[in-house]
Amino acid sequence: MVPKLIEFASHHYFLVGLLVVLLALLLVTELRRGGRSLSSGELTSLLNGEQGMVLDVRAHKEFSTGHIVGALNIPYDKLAGRMAELEKLRAKTLIVVDAMGQHAGTVCRDLQKAGFSVARLGGGMGTWRGDNLPVVK
Repeated sequence: MVPKLIEFASHHYFLVGLLVVLLALLLVTELRRGGRSLSSGELTSLLNGEQGMVLDVRAHKEFSTGHIVGALNIPYDKLAGRMAELEKLRAKTLIVVDAMGQHAGTVCRDLQKAGFSVARLGGGMGTWRGDNLPVVK
């Protein structure tokens, strides 16, 4: 398989180069659209310094199975209608958390447009639980 891949790449260097460029552009676009991505340790530091607030955008049923201490739950599909609730948090960085990172980028983009300082937990609650960090129910 590898020899055939090398043969293809050597015969079609333009296509392979184009693929690499497109993948790089996709990566840059995805990174820009959703604010900066935080590790579990960076999130913990922001919370301990009272500089951030966790915004959990999972459905209430998922949220009730376990969430980060002090997290505010506003489901992804209800965020637009509940944006006024976040006004009191403008001075802090809103750290968006979802299940696996699939909605956090979109939510961060919308919050940035509204003038909030945002970040997201890379990998969502899956990362948090994978790092064996505490959750409350």
